[in-house]
Amino acid sequence: MGTLIALTFILTVEDKERFAKSRDVGCYVGLRPRRSESGESQPQLRITKEGDKYLRKLLVQGAQYILGHRGPDTDLRKWGLQLCGRGGKNAKKRAVVGVARKLAILLHRLWVTGEVYEPLRNSPVIQAAA
Repeated sequence: MGTLIALTFILTVEDKERFAKSRDVGCYVGLRPRRSESGESQPQLRITKEGDKYLRKLLVQGAQYILGHRGPDTDLRKWGLQLCGRGGKNAKKRAVVGVARKLAILLHRLWVTGEVYEPLRNSPVIQAAA
């Protein structure tokens, strides 16, 4: 996660109090699936692509790096690889968009709370024997 993505995110969102929930940031950037509800059929379509195009591109590129072979070992990477492992012809693409959306949510949450990012927060900690 680079400074360019973080700076672009802050300059695009402008006000951290703009969203009541951090989850709303993913929709604002356009990283939510488009819906077409017709009768009993509710197919999942491509993303809406609403919002800032440049920020969305940067978030997707960041997600591709996280899921790539040189990506850092983080909870976000593990979640994305698990999503990718479900299979299907578009599994990798869906995982990249999912990680990009979670990255936007994470950036907003860290900005609002002022917390420090912990890459392996949900992973069990192995303690060395003393």
